[in-house]
Amino acid sequence: MNRTNGADGMTTMKEVVIGIDGGGTYTRVAVADLSGNVRASIVVDGAASLHKDLAAATNVRQAIVSALAEAGAELHQVRGVAAGIASYNSPADLEWVEQLTDVPGLDCPKWHVNDTVAAHYGALKARPGIVAIAGTGSNILAITESGQAISNYSFHHYAASAARFIAYDAVYEALAGRTDESDGELISAMLNHWKCSTLDEFALLARSGFEEDARERNRRFGQFAPCLTSAAAEGATLAVRVCDRAIEQMIVGIELLARSFESETIPVSFIGSVANSPYFLRTLAARLTLGRNRSYSVTEPSLPPVAGAILLALRRLDIQIDEESLQQKLIATG
Repeated sequence: MNRTNGADGMTTMKEVVIGIDGGGTYTRVAVADLSGNVRASIVVDGAASLHKDLAAATNVRQAIVSALAEAGAELHQVRGVAAGIASYNSPADLEWVEQLTDVPGLDCPKWHVNDTVAAHYGALKARPGIVAIAGTGSNILAITESGQAISNYSFHHYAASAARFIAYDAVYEALAGRTDESDGELISAMLNHWKCSTLDEFALLARSGFEEDARERNRRFGQFAPCLTSAAAEGATLAVRVCDRAIEQMIVGIELLARSFESETIPVSFIGSVANSPYFLRTLAARLTLGRNRSYSVTEPSLPPVAGAILLALRRLDIQIDEESLQQKLIATG
């Protein structure tokens, strides 16, 4: 567990809000006062989604308690909690999502949203635009000029650009023999990652299902994604083909959502380890210049998702603070 104190150190606290980013492999929790000053920010090595980690509830609850202790705040001083949680996609998910923040004594309003909503609040500071996430998971979310939130999931569209999906795709291509001489280093890295000596040996492992536990299998594939995106940047044919396929799916999702905007130019931010890898970032930006439905302005995220969750909590409490000042106060939570 990594911990970071706020700039003011341990001070006497009054009321605070809690922001939670449960969008990936790690759980991030930050505590801020009602002026937006961050008092503590911690990162827990464990996911907040039950779909990724059976200990999700324990991860989040312990992170909340630890962050409050780091900030020198008590449970009764918390005015509200905003939690962005991966895999929270329908009302049926609330059964496990609400348990994440069920800390005894934490009796305050709690706003549970999909992790993409918190990411959008941080990236574009609640302004209209689109965020496209590709990291541990994949999601694309628009907030229109009227304040309507629309996901590519609304269209039953999914961009298979999450780390594990591009890694699965690359493994299948390699085992199918769809490689050339430019892929040598990538294949060596792939064999090393799965501790195999040859592709024939790897094929036997694949035929057995790789690993019995689905969470562990997905985790192992996700860990290989950086090798793949790096290989694409170096021009490996297999890696470029797989990454380009995922990028095209992301662009389709962005263009789907663009039809819901009135503006001709739409801000777009990319979030996640895959989306922000050099090859993805460069290629996405270049291909969006050819946008069919709208023009796009690629914008670096202003704040990390956990800071977006804090902004969300403050907005839900109808607390307005200067956005430029807020950016300076929250940026350290990344």
